[in-house]
Amino acid sequence: MDSLNNRDPDLESPESERDSHQYYIDNASNPGGNSRKSYIVFSLLLVATVFTTYFAGGFSFSLSLLLILGSHEFGHYYASRKNGVNATLPFFIPAPPPLLFGTFGAFIQIRDPIPDRRVLMEIGSAGPIAGFIVTLPVLFIGLSLSDIVLPTNVGGLAFGNSLLLQLFSIMTLGVSPSSTEVDILFHPMAMAGWIGLLITALNLLPIGQLDGGHIIYSLYKDKHSILAKVFFLALFPLGFFWYGWWFWAFLITLFGFKHPPLDDEELDLSPRHKALGYISILIFAVSFIPVPFKVIELIRI
Repeated sequence: MDSLNNRDPDLESPESERDSHQYYIDNASNPGGNSRKSYIVFSLLLVATVFTTYFAGGFSFSLSLLLILGSHEFGHYYASRKNGVNATLPFFIPAPPPLLFGTFGAFIQIRDPIPDRRVLMEIGSAGPIAGFIVTLPVLFIGLSLSDIVLPTNVGGLAFGNSLLLQLFSIMTLGVSPSSTEVDILFHPMAMAGWIGLLITALNLLPIGQLDGGHIIYSLYKDKHSILAKVFFLALFPLGFFWYGWWFWAFLITLFGFKHPPLDDEELDLSPRHKALGYISILIFAVSFIPVPFKVIELIRI
């Protein structure tokens, strides 16, 4: 998740229009780099998240998940600095171990306006692509270490399926996650890989200030508003299968749909930049989990 900001009067006034993806210009101290305080905050939050994710799932889970999250955010960071856009180091957000797998995720804050659609595409796509590249081996290895068990009458929480999870499960275990005859007991690495898919897909929704919103704005500037509304409305019927989609729609509404302006709105994308956008769309398609969680009720005999 990248945090983009700009001194646009329309974006500064309503509090509801400000979120972790909007623009701030904050170059008064240490322009073009990170202050000592930033490094201290980065280190402390990272150490805290190492502990919370370790207690949530163990060493292999913590290491795998932090590699995925770190790759995503450092992808944004590298693309920002490569293009001369001032950005903070990634900030990891720890959470109590029983809650959200020990972390609320991570983010960076971009302090400069984005010059043009090419730079926006590079920054927006670099995070999901980098995180996805790390997720692939983590998920594949994790599934190969997972166990196949017979279904029980014990209630619990079932994790949703995606195209990539389906493919990797059949390749490594010979069974589908959607099978009613057997259950897959995730290894901690597989759990981290599954979370990586979920985070990637959520960030690639082509709406507002999400990574997917930046990518679609770069690819289809004149149509991005329509596409965003279509995907936003689709969250409501999906919410009947997982209530979390309604909460996600609420957050999107709270943060706002308006995309911050670029310095140069007219510069067209090169074939390479268009390819980054198409790759990101493909990643979204194979990572998307329509029903991430499903409660399995206890069967009483």
